[in-house]
Amino acid sequence: MTSSELGVPLSVLDLSPVSEGFTARDALLNSLDLVQRVERLGYERHWVAEHHNMPGIASSSPAVLLAHLASVTSTIRLGSGGVMLPNHSSLVVAEQFGMLEALHPDRIDLGIGRAPGTDQLTAYALRRAQLSVDDFPNQMVELEGYFGGEWPEQHPFKEIIANPGAGYRPAIWMLGSSDYGAHAAGVLGLPYSFAHHFSSGNTDVAVQTYRESFEENHPDRADESYLMLGASVLCAETSDRAEWLARPGKLSFVRLRTGRPGRFPTPEEAEAYEFSPQEQALLDSRASSQIVGDPDQVVAGLRELVDHYEADEVIITTAVHAHADRVRSYELVAEAAGLEPREVGAPREVGTPAG
Repeated sequence: MTSSELGVPLSVLDLSPVSEGFTARDALLNSLDLVQRVERLGYERHWVAEHHNMPGIASSSPAVLLAHLASVTSTIRLGSGGVMLPNHSSLVVAEQFGMLEALHPDRIDLGIGRAPGTDQLTAYALRRAQLSVDDFPNQMVELEGYFGGEWPEQHPFKEIIANPGAGYRPAIWMLGSSDYGAHAAGVLGLPYSFAHHFSSGNTDVAVQTYRESFEENHPDRADESYLMLGASVLCAETSDRAEWLARPGKLSFVRLRTGRPGRFPTPEEAEAYEFSPQEQALLDSRASSQIVGDPDQVVAGLRELVDHYEADEVIITTAVHAHADRVRSYELVAEAAGLEPREVGAPREVGTPAG
């Protein structure tokens, strides 16, 4: 595991954003390009998220996308940030991520979330078997059973073999944006990734809950708890340019929260948009969780986050219209934070990313 001058590793959360004027294919090719670049820059891991019915996000199927990311990389850890478990059968998830782990040993992270990652109607379309978040604890028991072969007595699925899956357990993480996931991670003794970038108001409670429940349930392993915080970061050569590049993200956020999701807008479109007082209030409530600026400002913001919560790792998500600006942001952060570049050879050909 590699650290930065912040004292902790830095990682990447990639939503495969679909920008205005481009297609989902462009977004996915951009993700293939990005993972090779951040691998060489020295980032620890590259995670992709599961979202549905969102025109501006192409990462609806983490397992499929991760297979492609793994095929063009060799050292960086890859994972889901996360798989929304109530949307799926635990058996299918065990087979998919067991296959990834079998093909790419010791490089796969299975980040598990409890939320649907979409609206209620789409959640219903995904969950025709009527699984709900209330089934989550049972699903976690099943998932660990498929990977490790340990089942409660008389469990109806204990004779089922997940192949691959059995013997190919990826690193399992718990994800969350409230104290539910924090408590579950502590009880199960799992590393925990908290979505500070969109739920900063819950960070203090979630972090405290995770550490207390981990120590209570695993006192002999208390020092093995591991906290990763999600941070929204946009870095540019100057603070003025960073703020200009960040404005489309503000417009995209307002549209999402007001039921109007779409493709990621251009800076020009965002600059021409006038936020209403209600929309501005929504943005103001989110501002404390956004780290935007030049390299010195961004590293200072990350250092404050790490020090305040004693985080073990930070995973950065960056949303901009142009792929080149997203790549540049990760480059500037890596340089300013002192990440050690990796020697991984020339990038593999994956097409011509647009954006």
